[in-house]
Amino acid sequence: MKYRQKDWPEWLVSAEFAVNNKVHIATKVLPFMANYGKEIRIGGDIRKKGKIESAMEFVERMKKVHEEAEAALKKT
Repeated sequence: MKYRQKDWPEWLVSAEFAVNNKVHIATKVLPFMANYGKEIRIGGDIRKKGKIESAMEFVERMKKVHEEAEAALKKT
């Protein structure tokens, strides 16, 4: 084990991904979900076709996510 690691900048992206892809104990929401409205997964199929939501649908969905996170924070 290297105690004076000089390669830590290379690991920051992985650490950020790990933290943001874990349900937060207080909000009960993934930080990625709260910020971007979707879960981010490694190895997902980017060519997957599906329904594209409208801007209004996205806004309403994000509003609900934020309301649920706020309620969880208040409860905590």
